[in-house]
Amino acid sequence: MAAGLTTSKFAVVGGGIAGVTCAEQLASQFPSEEIVLLTAAPLIKTVTNFRQVSRTLEDFRVEEQPSSVLEAKCPNVRVIQSVVTELQARQHILRTENGMQFHYDKLCICTGARPKLLSTETPYLLGIRDTDSAQEFQKQLSKARRVMVVGNGGIALELVYEVEGCEVVWAVKDKAIGNTFFDAGAAQFLIPSLEADKPERAGPFKRTRYTTEDAMARHTSADKGAGLAGGSALGPDWHRGMSLRGAEQVSHKVHVEYQCEVEKISTREEYLQFQQGGQQSSTPGSEPSSDTGLWPVYVRLTNGKTYGCDFIVSATGVIPNTKPFLHGNTFAVADDLGLCVDDRMRTSEPDVYAAGDVCTACWEPSALWQQMRLWTQARQMGWYAAQCIAADVLGDSIDLAFCFELFTHITKFFNYKVVLLGKFNAQGLGQDHELLVRCTPAQEYIKVVLARGRMVGAVLIGDTDLEETFENLMLNQMDLTAYKDELLNPNVDIEDYFD
Repeated sequence: MAAGLTTSKFAVVGGGIAGVTCAEQLASQFPSEEIVLLTAAPLIKTVTNFRQVSRTLEDFRVEEQPSSVLEAKCPNVRVIQSVVTELQARQHILRTENGMQFHYDKLCICTGARPKLLSTETPYLLGIRDTDSAQEFQKQLSKARRVMVVGNGGIALELVYEVEGCEVVWAVKDKAIGNTFFDAGAAQFLIPSLEADKPERAGPFKRTRYTTEDAMARHTSADKGAGLAGGSALGPDWHRGMSLRGAEQVSHKVHVEYQCEVEKISTREEYLQFQQGGQQSSTPGSEPSSDTGLWPVYVRLTNGKTYGCDFIVSATGVIPNTKPFLHGNTFAVADDLGLCVDDRMRTSEPDVYAAGDVCTACWEPSALWQQMRLWTQARQMGWYAAQCIAADVLGDSIDLAFCFELFTHITKFFNYKVVLLGKFNAQGLGQDHELLVRCTPAQEYIKVVLARGRMVGAVLIGDTDLEETFENLMLNQMDLTAYKDELLNPNVDIEDYFD
């Protein structure tokens, strides 16, 4: 081996949920082997309070912890904080920004994804993906009177609900909010929560805080440009313990602009120059009482409206973090720019696996499963990738993990428990399906998707306690044609009915 080359049987790149889960599982499978975990951030993401809600549905918290916590838990895991700058897949060599080189037998890439920003040319645009960016948002928000949130996914949904003391203009390209997760009916159920006062928290939420100043001082602007130097993706409850309050007395004010996208972002100077030249054709947005004076940045939407605001939050999705692995290698890359993996989490390069947001499942999926870049799937993929690596090393056969039989996700939006199961939005079903809906305003929203009499998807908002029963009905694919009228009858105990 060349001088300065560290050898390790297993290497994992990425300190997020997928990478840490993979490293933990490899450590458990091979207690006498050293597992090297390379991470760009000073803190790693760990899964805590794990609870198996049902056969496939998992609930847990994600916490940031120093790498020493993982090393104490798994003594054969060695965590190295350094940005990976090059992979020579055929030579099985990784290089990092500080000149270190690692030779591995098996590698798992778990570098997640980065925000897909609207524009990188204005300092008034923020993307929220990791703890650093969330803290920068908190800092900017404390001085703000109005912000614009662009996007309609999970981060946007959480932000518009949590922000107080600041007006929020929410630009969504769809006809309803939360289009990633909900249909128009569910969106209509949630809308009143944007206008109502938020309930008091049920007691303080305590989370251990770790200082990262020394470690963060090592991050240069060049590192940030590499796309891997930031922290790993935020998990559930990321905003708890953070004060997301602006500079105004208003408690909670959100204005939604539907079916529009950002057409142009202008500085104050550009906006004034445009107006003075008589070229401003767009109409002002609905200007609230707080709209006095000029704004640092102006956003023209495709519906013709222009809003001034203190800054813009770009929450328009993510791009898999494949840099710097592609250069000089021959990875198969999917249309969404993720590394293609087969049903054993293998990429097209020998002995290189991938898990989490960086990869794209390129096998033929179960009829009731789809990939979504969520923390629940990151944990499942990281765990399964480690099982596949172990099976390969030991010469064992392995079946596709059961978690890929049925899509499941549990989260919280607008202070409601939300459970998504199977083809919850009738994805890929065309017109060949029917919907059953039960809605009790301010309490619960239940939607069931049936195809040829079988339950294939569900959205449960509120404390419905139906997730396990519905999961079983989907997995069993029982013909429910004769029971449709009773399925969502509130006077029928559906759990006992199908017990």
